[in-house]
Amino acid sequence: MSVSRKSKLRFGMNILAAGTALALAPLMILSLCSAAPSAEEAILVAAAASARLSAGNVFEPSEKISADTSCETSSEGADKPELPAYITLDESVMLSRGELIIPSGENEDIVVPKEHDVGAEPYPETLEAHDGVIKAMTYGFYNGDGYVNLDGGGQVRNCSDVPNETLLEESRKAYDFTVEADGSPQVLIMHTHETESYEPYTRDFYDSSFTSRTTDDEKNMAAVGDAIAAELEKNGIGVIHDVTKHDYPSYNGSYDRSRETVQAILEENPTVKAVLDIHRDAIEREDGTRIAPTVTIDGKNAAQVMIISCCDDGSGRLPDYMSNFRFASALQQQLETDFGGITRPILFDDRFYNQDLTSGSILIEVGGHANSIDEAVYSGELIGKSLSNLFLHNNKRS
Repeated sequence: MSVSRKSKLRFGMNILAAGTALALAPLMILSLCSAAPSAEEAILVAAAASARLSAGNVFEPSEKISADTSCETSSEGADKPELPAYITLDESVMLSRGELIIPSGENEDIVVPKEHDVGAEPYPETLEAHDGVIKAMTYGFYNGDGYVNLDGGGQVRNCSDVPNETLLEESRKAYDFTVEADGSPQVLIMHTHETESYEPYTRDFYDSSFTSRTTDDEKNMAAVGDAIAAELEKNGIGVIHDVTKHDYPSYNGSYDRSRETVQAILEENPTVKAVLDIHRDAIEREDGTRIAPTVTIDGKNAAQVMIISCCDDGSGRLPDYMSNFRFASALQQQLETDFGGITRPILFDDRFYNQDLTSGSILIEVGGHANSIDEAVYSGELIGKSLSNLFLHNNKRS
């Protein structure tokens, strides 16, 4: 079945981020779930330049990670920075590079103030100003109570109240559906933030004039989705690739709009078993350095991948979240088996991201805004290969 591309135009979170105080100038940010003690504490930053939120420390490939880490915002007994009243769990803002707001995997569904919703744009013809540094880094193995080591490779970063032992047990079970290579639609690939984009080529600098969002489907998440879909189709697995721009012209409300899209597609295509919401991350340090999570696979640079699997927050909105987690764990282990080092730990947290719609709903962050489009597309190809291997060969119940 050929890839179906639909083209109609067309955030409540657990991570406290940054807000504005006076005319959106002084910035404050609370950083959660870091991979080293120095970044593990909650940090309040007042600066007119930028605020960054990283999904955890990243390390040079040669460095070993031995820090005991968790998902607490500060050490027990330590004073927590006081946040202004207007920052809540449901409406938070991360400002990056002054006027631009570039959400990350830590805060996918933030609410962006209208005056800062810069929007996507055609991909610039030139982006050669040296305004900041890009550093290619590889996320490695993490130690600590906040991480679960999967039997088949890869890890889970547990930011929930679910015990690690429970997650490990669930990861050993097969996921709850079977994909058939019969040509019928089995997998839906879509993008809540379709206009998220990448650097034009692998490099060590970035041009801050670019919003890291573009309407050009050859330079945004649609290109990564195409690469995943192509590999699935090679193996006879039917794919629908929806390229609706849910985050354009406005970022706010993206998840509401993508939910409507997915519901309509599922109603029309009841054979669809898995829904893959493909994004990219955005990792930027306090000094303005942007991190490109990168690993070498078969001699080529690939953008590292992070799966987000949501768990219910007690509201009952995600009653079958463990079904999604079993799928996420199976894919994580398949990716590590096929292409060792390609994954960052699964982020398991009290979130939603419309993962109630199927028993195979996951969000996948492919690299970050500092990776090149070629690195991301290559990773899309590798994800497609591993999905094919998983669907056709390796879903065995324990």
